[in-house]
Amino acid sequence: MAADAADEVSVAIAALFGAHARAYQAAAGQAAAFHDQFTRALAAGVDRYVAAEAANATLEQQLLNTVTTPTQALLGRPLIGNGTDGAPGQPGGPGGLLDGNGGNGGAGGPGQAGGAGGSAGLIGNGGMGGAGGAGGQGGVGGKGSIPGVTGNTGDQGATGALGESGRPG
Repeated sequence: MAADAADEVSVAIAALFGAHARAYQAAAGQAAAFHDQFTRALAAGVDRYVAAEAANATLEQQLLNTVTTPTQALLGRPLIGNGTDGAPGQPGGPGGLLDGNGGNGGAGGPGQAGGAGGSAGLIGNGGMGGAGGAGGQGGVGGKGSIPGVTGNTGDQGATGALGESGRPG
């Protein structure tokens, strides 16, 4: 850095600030290099973590399917998992034996009751009963996880429409 004035004080101040500027540039370069190394190491760690999680999730799902598939075939309900919601007017599916919520009952058509909610597993909530169609009753809620305790209640059906008047005889 060249001094504006040629006196000794200006030259000394310019030399001091020049030395500080060079030291700052060196420190900034080291910080940038450290940041670059850190972000590369972090990205590599993330890649390894994601790969390990994916491998474990696949293995875990395979083990769960190995146990759940025969249970579903023998008992008609999974070991772990939520029940499916019922089609219109149909009951909801039961939740898993150990863990799972019952599926919700399907809504009924005109004059038809709503489907019952599916029962819960050991841990879970019973499914909601389906709404009844016009003039139909709402479905019964599925049983909750504690034996003997009912689950959620069904919605009430809508009021039926008025019929035609009778003809004179």
